[in-house]
Amino acid sequence: QVQLAESGGGLVQAGGSLRLSCAASGRTFSTCTMGWFRQAPGLEREFVAAISGSGGITTYADSVKGRFTISRDNAKNTVYLQMNSLKPEDTAVYYCAARHGGNIYDLRYDYWGQGTQVTVSS
Repeated sequence: QVQLAESGGGLVQAGGSLRLSCAASGRTFSTCTMGWFRQAPGLEREFVAAISGSGGITTYADSVKGRFTISRDNAKNTVYLQMNSLKPEDTAVYYCAARHGGNIYDLRYDYWGQGTQVTVSS
């Protein structure tokens, strides 16, 4: 099994930066595709970014491309989301997710974290 715990959320002004972390438990972390999703109040959960097991392939939602960077440190069983040039519309609960399988474009995930709140003020 894989257990996920997000951290690093908080309140930041527009234009600022935050780095989210997701700590994973499990012996097969490096074989998992990892993703970040977000959900704003009243809206559906939205895909943000995904990264392959080795970290060699990434994909991003158009809304965050060029501003956000997903990365992972398999030695630490941790995936990160570096968020720069934050906008008020980035305000949401951000969730870390993991899935077995190497297709990073498959948005079906097996494990989900609790979520961490990101609030961007204007």
